[in-house]
Amino acid sequence: MGTGGAFGMSGTRQAAVIAMVACALVLSIAVPLRTYFAQRAELREETERQQQLRDDVAALEQRKQQLSDPAKAEAEIRDKLHYVRPGETPYVVQFPDQANQNNQQQPASQQPAEEKAWYEQLWASVTGSGQ
Repeated sequence: MGTGGAFGMSGTRQAAVIAMVACALVLSIAVPLRTYFAQRAELREETERQQQLRDDVAALEQRKQQLSDPAKAEAEIRDKLHYVRPGETPYVVQFPDQANQNNQQQPASQQPAEEKAWYEQLWASVTGSGQ
């Protein structure tokens, strides 16, 4: 008989075949396992998103319930939109800090133009180059 191992293969060939079989097994397990973990992560994200949406719906339902009271709705409309009833005189109190913030929030087209010196205004009116 010969010195070949099982199936008539040498030790090196047996090791190579075993390594190839092991690699095939690892690859055949790795792909489904990776898919499983990816799906678990996606399921976790969707569950969190669903819970967030449930919380949003609950908050909106509570807000709807608050606004179903006409007195509460009117108070909020008056406060946020500055609505007044006919015959009432509206007053809006602005502190200096708020006035500066309001000017910064206005678009450039609505902000007042910078004051020019009198001689620049005169020259602009003579040449007709602007206002």
